This record gives sequence, structure tokens and C-alpha cells, in this order.
Amino acid sequence: MRRQLLWTAAAAAAPVLAATALTWARRHFSVVTIAGGSMAPTYQDGDRVLVRRTDVRSLRAGDVVVIEEPRSGDQGGEVARSDVHQPATREWMIKRILALPGEPVPRADVPALATAPGEVVPRGCVVVVGDAGRRSYDSKQAGYFSLDRVLGVAVRPMRAN
Repeated sequence: MRRQLLWTAAAAAAPVLAATALTWARRHFSVVTIAGGSMAPTYQDGDRVLVRRTDVRSLRAGDVVVIEEPRSGDQGGEVARSDVHQPATREWMIKRILALPGEPVPRADVPALATAPGEVVPRGCVVVVGDAGRRSYDSKQAGYFSLDRVLGVAVRPMRAN
């Protein structure tokens, strides 16, 4: 009798635990599919990437981030479409962080910032670039991106073995 009661309790708790785990995972992670070649050779067109949503204070230069495409109407960036929990009206780009707030403005590497005022990246801004150089729409053309548009950090590709 006692054993049956334990099994009944476990069976009742399992869906609650599964729902809790799924909710936690959806709040902390997302999966995006790369559309374009701006991050080649690191990520290829069609790659699926696990993205950890993170506080922008934990970002570091060199991190690969998924960031919302600028709203100014500029097109041409390689867009990462989110498969999980993202409004369809938002378009995402996957880029590498070159400089964060308080770091020197990388004028030599980013033509759009050649005449930007100040010596350091302003608070709330980030400089991002694609690994594929000229094939990437990024800070080289658009200048600073807003840190509040960062979805998260690319953790790893999700490739089939």
C-alpha cells in the first residue's frame, strides 16, 4: 500500500517537475537557426545554436551574441531566426563583440565609428562584428548597437553527430 502511494505521488509530481524545468529552460535558453554566412567559419548558414540569455554585465569582448537587428530599416545583416519564444516581428543577428562600454573605440577596425565622439564606447552601447569580414552587416556599417537588444550569448552549435 505504501509503495503504491509513493508511485502515485511520484506520478503526480512528475508533470509538475517537467513543466517547471521546461519553463526554466525557456527563460534561460533559446535556439536560433543561422540564416547567412556573416559568422563563417565559426557558424554556417543553417547551423542551429544554443543561446544562453544573460545579463549584459556578464558580456566580454570576444563573446558571440545574438542581438536584435537595428530598427532603422537597414537590411543586409545575417539574421538569426529564433525557434523558441520570440515574437515573429523581431529579427536577430549573430555577431562577435569587439568592444563594450568603457573600452576604447576601435576606430581602425570600424569605419562607421572613425569620427564618433569620445574615446571610449558609450554606456549602453556595444560594437559587434561578423567573423566573415566584408560579408557581414555589423558595426562597420551601422556603428554602435544597443546593449539592451542583446538576447544572449551563443553557447554552442547544436550539430547532429
